[in-house]
Amino acid sequence: MMATPNSRELLRQLVAFDTTSANSNLALIHFVGDYLSQYGIDAQLVPAADGQKANLYATIGPQDKPGVMLSGHTDVVPVSGQQWRSDPFTLSERADKLYARGSCDMKGFIAAALAAVPALVEAPLHTPVHLAFSYDEEVGCLGVRRLLDMMHDLPVRPAMAIIGEPTLMQVMVGHKGKQALRVTVSGQSCHSAYPTAGVNAVEYAAELIAAIRRLNAEFARSGPFDHAYRVPHTTLHVGVFQGGTALNIVPKHAQFDFEIRHLPQDDPAAVLAQIKAFAQNELLPAMQAISPQANIEFNALSSYPGLFTPPDATVVSFVQGLLDHKQPTDKVSFGTEGGLFTQRLGIPAVVCGPGSIQQAHKPDEYVSVAQLAACDRLMHNLVQALRQHGNI
Repeated sequence: MMATPNSRELLRQLVAFDTTSANSNLALIHFVGDYLSQYGIDAQLVPAADGQKANLYATIGPQDKPGVMLSGHTDVVPVSGQQWRSDPFTLSERADKLYARGSCDMKGFIAAALAAVPALVEAPLHTPVHLAFSYDEEVGCLGVRRLLDMMHDLPVRPAMAIIGEPTLMQVMVGHKGKQALRVTVSGQSCHSAYPTAGVNAVEYAAELIAAIRRLNAEFARSGPFDHAYRVPHTTLHVGVFQGGTALNIVPKHAQFDFEIRHLPQDDPAAVLAQIKAFAQNELLPAMQAISPQANIEFNALSSYPGLFTPPDATVVSFVQGLLDHKQPTDKVSFGTEGGLFTQRLGIPAVVCGPGSIQQAHKPDEYVSVAQLAACDRLMHNLVQALRQHGNI
């Protein structure tokens, strides 16, 4: 008989794959596919356009019922420039904490889900469990979109989703959405001794940045507010700026990246329209009066919607019923793929997984042994719930 793997051993194997977003995740995906096949589970791979990465989708139990989806991303953030006390791609235990890149965000949840597979297969289940593992979540929830396209055409979709991002095993019913954009300002260069002959792209970019900052201040002052979030309002932030070549040259080009992290009820398109209107109506006329070719371009980098799951939704009470220690629901400001599953496919979702987001993306990232064990118990309770009930 095949030995039943535990979540810690599976986590050790998962973190050994360097699935930094710049790399392929195929080695990990094939490992998971081979693991599932040992239990008679066929996994469907949904590859990236270039074939270098893939999502994985698999169903355990009846194929003709909606069921519960366990969702996680396989990519991790880089370790470059970080000082680690141990190899970030080798699981290390110190003081009841399991250290490795991705141990918290979010291979711990994936490991617990995979460790539950033998029990899920043996049950047998009256209501299925679906596994959905994606790529490129860390760079804008990009890879899951191809998975969503595939799932759109499924004859039966999951009834609900658990997004296993780190929440200290507390059920989160909402998160903010995000729009990330790049602005390119094109002016006209000239000698800095005669600046009136040129269009200073850096200065006009700075005026637009100042407008974005004023808009952020307006949200902070006037809302709307949702105090379930640590930052209770929509925020705008400029994070990258480039421009100019030499001090004695009026710069022709400037470029900056900014983001809108919005409450689910705020419309990011309306916020962006205000910014574009300022560029179009206040800045461009003065720029083009000197150089008709001057321009301000906006290009989307990434986006994902917010998540708002009503506290009385079935998925909320169901997942809380799987936890040993119930806590009130809450909301998180960081993004997940949950909003996309709800928006695109109508699958209600909650965010609940082992570890703390405060440990994610940092050197010496870890998930505690206790948190991984708590996720194991959730999986055990999930097996019992779906074995006993024909429907959720």
